[in-house]
Amino acid sequence: MSECLFCKIIAGDIPSTKVYEDELVLAFRDIAPQAPTHILVIPKAHISGVSAITKENSAVVAHIFQVIPTIAAQEGLTNGFRVVSNCGDHAGQTVHHLHFHILGGKQLNLEMA
Repeated sequence: MSECLFCKIIAGDIPSTKVYEDELVLAFRDIAPQAPTHILVIPKAHISGVSAITKENSAVVAHIFQVIPTIAAQEGLTNGFRVVSNCGDHAGQTVHHLHFHILGGKQLNLEMA
């Protein structure tokens, strides 16, 4: 996926502020944070979004959800945090590479769009 922004970040072609990395996932700070702590967690394998999760690639999603509490703890999100994934253009997905936002560091608005 040579045109995918997140694939370019994974390849090191675009810089990011990494907060976590292992063989399956990369987590980095969002460049336009919506909360004091705003981290994106992405699989290194290109999956276009939640709608593209299959039996064959779902293990990486499970791994992401095992890693998220570790990242939240290292970021000091002891009062809670939100995990969000926008699925498709109408939901606001602007980069079509599966990613999960970790948001925290303040009391978050409870209203839904």
